[in-house]
Amino acid sequence: MAALSEEAVLAAQRGEPAALNEVYRALSPAVLGYFVSRRVEDPEGLTSEVFLAVLPRLTSVTGGVSGLRSLVFSVAHARHVDDVRRRSRQVPTVGYEPELDTRSSPAAEDAALANDAQARAIELLASLPPDQAEVLRLRILGDLSLEQVSEIMGRSQGAIKQLQRRGLLALRGVLSAGGVTR
Repeated sequence: MAALSEEAVLAAQRGEPAALNEVYRALSPAVLGYFVSRRVEDPEGLTSEVFLAVLPRLTSVTGGVSGLRSLVFSVAHARHVDDVRRRSRQVPTVGYEPELDTRSSPAAEDAALANDAQARAIELLASLPPDQAEVLRLRILGDLSLEQVSEIMGRSQGAIKQLQRRGLLALRGVLSAGGVTR
């Protein structure tokens, strides 16, 4: 690390480019080391931010090299605190490992077939008399017992069994006529 002279600080305060470069070259390695030791995510980026914040304030620095060093490291400390706060508000990210990903989505063809099958089932139920269709909806889709369907529809269990039997036979007939046997 190059030693910074009092003359270079005075020249930097006057805005001389060579002196500004000398200040940066003398202090930036120490600032970078500070950030690396604090384990910030982007030590180079924060080092640049420190000097971007310090340059406009150079004219107000008193105390020469020591005063400039104090200003640079107080800005560096503030940037570190900001970085810690920003990271504490972020949701931690986890790397993606494809071999551990058990999620899957249905193929478009499967989704289309499922939609087609659902539409076909609705169409088949619509071809039945309303009572038979309702019994099949409650028994098969609702997975309800005979007792539950009987109670819902206000009919005896025997009547529900008959409606279910007739509905299934009617569906078998429709499906057989259409070339579907199972």
